[in-house]
Amino acid sequence: MTQSIDRPEASEYLAYYGRYVALVPQGDILATLATQNEETLGLLRSLPEEKGAFRYAPEKWSIKELIGHVTDTERIFANRALRFGRNDATPLPGFEENDYVRGGSFDEYPLADLADGLESVRRSTVFLLKHMSREASTRRGTANGAEISVRALAYLIAGHELHHMNVLRTKYLADPTTA
Repeated sequence: MTQSIDRPEASEYLAYYGRYVALVPQGDILATLATQNEETLGLLRSLPEEKGAFRYAPEKWSIKELIGHVTDTERIFANRALRFGRNDATPLPGFEENDYVRGGSFDEYPLADLADGLESVRRSTVFLLKHMSREASTRRGTANGAEISVRALAYLIAGHELHHMNVLRTKYLADPTTA
């Protein structure tokens, strides 16, 4: 039943999310999600445990918290995709990312466990989207007070991770004190 999921139109998500969608390369989103997972996991698994607590500024998340945030956000976006794809018209609430990070206690987890968790969530996301019909991928629902399509959520998942991995590379790992 694998269908291709077309790139969403700008009308399928809030303008704010355009910055994430724009990061996603042209092509098959399912292939992008799978390749991206391999690249991200390669990067995360190359980091020594002691780097996990590094923050590039005092009020910024640690590397472990950043990974936890990416994982939690993917879980939430994939849940929205599932519900909207199955014609659930229930409006879904937003979430406060900083509260989730504070409540996640991610700094207490081994870095390898956080990478494994992200891998597991991504595999589940790809499986869900791979078995989503073309019609289901265009369905829309309301989340955080705004309408969004299933296919936009697929692109947000990819773009959100790309954004945060760029931040990881440029702000966390570019610092010579973390080398």
